[in-house]
Amino acid sequence: MKTLKFYFTVAFFLCSIGLSAQKFEGLAKTPPMGWNSWNKFACNVSEDLIKETADAMAASGMKDAGYEYVVIDDCWQIGRDSLGFIVADPERFPSGIKALADYIHSKGLKFGIYSCAGDKTCGGRPGSRGYEYQDALMYAKWGVDYLKYDWCYTEQLNAQGAYRTMSQALKQAGRPIVFSLCEWGGNKPWLWAKEVGHLWRTTGDIHNCYDCVYNHGSWTAWGVMQILDMQDGLRQYSGPGHWNDPDMMQIGNGMPLNEQRAHFTMWAMINAPLMAGNDLRNIPAETLNVLTNKEVIALNQDSLGIQAFRYAVNDSVETWLKPLQNDEWAIVYLNRSTTPKTVTQDWKVFSVTDELSGKMVDTTGKELYLFRDLWAKKIIADTKKALTVTLPGHDVLALRVAKKPVRSRK
Repeated sequence: MKTLKFYFTVAFFLCSIGLSAQKFEGLAKTPPMGWNSWNKFACNVSEDLIKETADAMAASGMKDAGYEYVVIDDCWQIGRDSLGFIVADPERFPSGIKALADYIHSKGLKFGIYSCAGDKTCGGRPGSRGYEYQDALMYAKWGVDYLKYDWCYTEQLNAQGAYRTMSQALKQAGRPIVFSLCEWGGNKPWLWAKEVGHLWRTTGDIHNCYDCVYNHGSWTAWGVMQILDMQDGLRQYSGPGHWNDPDMMQIGNGMPLNEQRAHFTMWAMINAPLMAGNDLRNIPAETLNVLTNKEVIALNQDSLGIQAFRYAVNDSVETWLKPLQNDEWAIVYLNRSTTPKTVTQDWKVFSVTDELSGKMVDTTGKELYLFRDLWAKKIIADTKKALTVTLPGHDVLALRVAKKPVRSRK
């Protein structure tokens, strides 16, 4: 009887596809934080891996730092049943996806899943093309909280139409699900996806390197710095509930500590979704410390949701600025060079207005500003004298700037 009721629900649901629907509002008011299986495990996913990852996220301090989504990427699905409903691989996921979602929810975390707008996923598994509403109903039944929706095998499909179809399907299914558009930026989703999804990929895939281009033959993957450069001109499209997505992080997959620190800082500054992509079950302490730096995370999760901008470049050192709530600012010096560089800043002549937000930081007056180093976790300077530091290669100096509180007289 329950099965028959479910199929009647499907029939009613399919008849309602002409209804106007947009994405679920009120979700992803700050950039999503979590973990995705692809960067480290690709198609080698299983029920045990996902459960162990959820355990690690809850126990390691990552959950306390704000990470909440555990997302299975490609290759969890194996086919469709006689009625067209998606079926999980019974060998890799013997308990089924609903049981797995329930387990993740029991840890106080949220569950994410993957599909593709094409006939097949990028890993060659069944895609959602022609089955969008059935898949959306199944995701809702399973208790899915986040959907990453890819763009492989999409010949002759219109990107705006395809993503809107799945967005409408999710809305009609009735369960609030964060919708992540993984369209790779080819159809400029920042121009049209705000009403469709909560985040959209702005580039092709990230490669596990800091500064490189990797040619896969038929497609290209990009290093951290290359992807950072591709965000130029996009900050005006980002904000609460609709984020530019420069792809998942490669922290913990082999980069040295300084590059991990720079990678994490810049993703935080540009309001990227902070989706870890390493093995959380076997994470070195230094990498965990990068991923759980709450002071850097606070830049990313700031309620204003204003994406940082590159203010200046001097001898391979870039200066990035980001307005924050309470009239505070973040200033990051990024050394793109492999060699140490000297950073100097005369605060007596430092006055900047962000044309996008109208926010202004001005240290030229009599008010005293304090500069807190977010990696050293201490105040290292103020505006009484110029800043001079030596910045190692492929590293950052991340500062939070705030006026010194005025003590009241009793």
